[in-house]
Amino acid sequence: MSIATKRGDGGQTGLAGGIRVSKSSLRVETYGTVDELNSVLGMARSHCEDEDLRNRTKLIQRDLFRIGSGLATPPESRKPQVPVPEELVEALTSQVYEIEATKGLLSDWSLPGEHPAGSVYDFARTVCRRAERCVVRLVESGETVEPNILAYLNRLSDLLWLFARKLEVDAGVTNSLREMNDKAGPKWSRAW
Repeated sequence: MSIATKRGDGGQTGLAGGIRVSKSSLRVETYGTVDELNSVLGMARSHCEDEDLRNRTKLIQRDLFRIGSGLATPPESRKPQVPVPEELVEALTSQVYEIEATKGLLSDWSLPGEHPAGSVYDFARTVCRRAERCVVRLVESGETVEPNILAYLNRLSDLLWLFARKLEVDAGVTNSLREMNDKAGPKWSRAW
């Protein structure tokens, strides 16, 4: 059997359980964006020299297959819904708290690009935020989505921002936008 089934040549694709929908459907856009995020994380991991962050990233990529599968399985599918346990969100939250405690970690607006692997993690963060917006639109359109998916993506975007900042701290570089612009004031930031 070939990967080229030709079934999608007319602009439709199959969801889990055999349901055919337009490739432009919001559900397809949403799980496609999660797939894109997974690929960008693969690129980040391949550029990252920090073994701990590489291992963490690989585990996240595995989680994203679960997230994507959950998004590709509508409630009317004959295939059972893919659960996204709260423990996955809690694991990310724990990592956020752990990395936030890194001495010297930037807590300000950042300008991506001061560190090669860090910039790829920043790119992944923006794709993650887009995936999060897609999930919100999917929910707002009346579709059912496993509730922990949104929390997972929200937490993941914070964690990816922190991965980039940790790489910069470890490399001895800074990308504080406030410092670059000689701006004083309280430092604050998040992954937007």
